[in-house]
Amino acid sequence: MMQFCLLDRIIELEPGQHIKAVRLLRAEEDYLADHFPLFPVMPGVLMLEAMYQASAWLVRKTENFAHAAVLLKEARNVKYSDFVSPGHELVVTAQMLKQDASTTTLKAEGTVDGRVAVSARLVLERFHLGDRNPHRKTVDPYCIHEMKLEFLKLTTPA
Repeated sequence: MMQFCLLDRIIELEPGQHIKAVRLLRAEEDYLADHFPLFPVMPGVLMLEAMYQASAWLVRKTENFAHAAVLLKEARNVKYSDFVSPGHELVVTAQMLKQDASTTTLKAEGTVDGRVAVSARLVLERFHLGDRNPHRKTVDPYCIHEMKLEFLKLTTPA
């Protein structure tokens, strides 16, 4: 279950094709005090997490929330080329490249003011918790329900 959301809203989504989401980096975010005090920037791992989260929403919507878990299996060719500083918006896009019975491969990138800040090829794995542990089978419908509610928050205009 997602513990924190690194996306403010999804602004474009075409199931089976692509997604576009945004995250405004706010100066009051707790981790900026430590990363780095004199030059606050979004940590690279959180930029990657934002790309994963957008990609996961694309996968969920494409398959009509068929699986309880959509997890990052691999991050390939991750390249960081710019910073995200407070007051700037990270625009995250992901495009589906291929999908099989259990994995989806996507090309993702995050831009700031039209410049690429991060890019990667992501492999996401889809499954039901009950398929891996029969004792967790009853959790699957709950997870799917909660993801649908979270998706509504991200796609409903403020």
